[in-house]
Amino acid sequence: MRFGAFVPQGWRMDLVGIPVERHWETMRAVAEAAEGLGYESVWVYDHFHTVPVPSREATHEAWALMAALAASTRTVRLGQMCTCVAYRPPAYLAKVAATIDVVSGGRLEMGIGAGWYEHEYAGYGYEFLPAAGRIGQLREAVEVMRRLWTEDEVHYEGRHYRLSGAICRPRPLQIPHIPIWVAGGGEQLTLGVAARYASYTNFGGSPEEFARKSQALAGHCRAVGTDFDAIVRSTNLFVICRETEVEVAAVLAGIENRYRRVVPDDKAERAAAAYRAMAGTPEQLAERLRPWAAAGLGYAIIYFPQAAYDATDLELFAREVMPAFR
Repeated sequence: MRFGAFVPQGWRMDLVGIPVERHWETMRAVAEAAEGLGYESVWVYDHFHTVPVPSREATHEAWALMAALAASTRTVRLGQMCTCVAYRPPAYLAKVAATIDVVSGGRLEMGIGAGWYEHEYAGYGYEFLPAAGRIGQLREAVEVMRRLWTEDEVHYEGRHYRLSGAICRPRPLQIPHIPIWVAGGGEQLTLGVAARYASYTNFGGSPEEFARKSQALAGHCRAVGTDFDAIVRSTNLFVICRETEVEVAAVLAGIENRYRRVVPDDKAERAAAAYRAMAGTPEQLAERLRPWAAAGLGYAIIYFPQAAYDATDLELFAREVMPAFR
């Protein structure tokens, strides 16, 4: 199993209380720590408004962070989980991604999905299409990006996007192109796009759900004639890792209190509850990861909710849990 780590960027209320002038140094420090600890990749979310409710707390933009992290790290790979297809025209996104791949020395991952946060769409003036339309955008966008990264000049006529002689120079450094992660577990449509185009997928919820969606992906691969075993399946996990259960309980309480500073109490309680499933000692977390490994999880991307304030979880997980699954 391979491991990545999320960089705090504010979306999950994970920079609350830190002055904005210190946000970038905080994010950079987490990325540098993850790089030094042996995480294969660092990740950001592509969102504009916070969760569990939109607020006036900061949410830093994903692709600006990609460029900044490309210039301030040396070996760790860089990804977004995941870029919302409707927020940027795919030809423009392909151009941005190619430039960042060059800046990073060929370390970019291209995570992309159909999008879901309707409040952001409305707030920023994007049309929120029905699910089938958004997945249609996703399919066409992946086609556009792949072609721009590999062809000299692209002409494209789709339902959602049209190009007439687009040129993408520089091309990405990675051959044949930047790896594409298709995120989302829609079994009828999204996994069909993933089967045709993805090097990586990202879905989950539970090991049982992961296994079921893996079977659906395998069916789509058979239908289009692609190799299911060549697609690395990933999921995102929220992790609190401490030496004792007493410390774990204290961290959970602290997270809930942080949420209570900026959202109503009921939403704070529900938000904090999401971190309990993978909160534990290294031994407990290893035990909870084994069903995921048995279900075929090849890549775990870990979100540490305390990373901006305390590197303990990031460090302890790397030292005590990751080696058992490599």
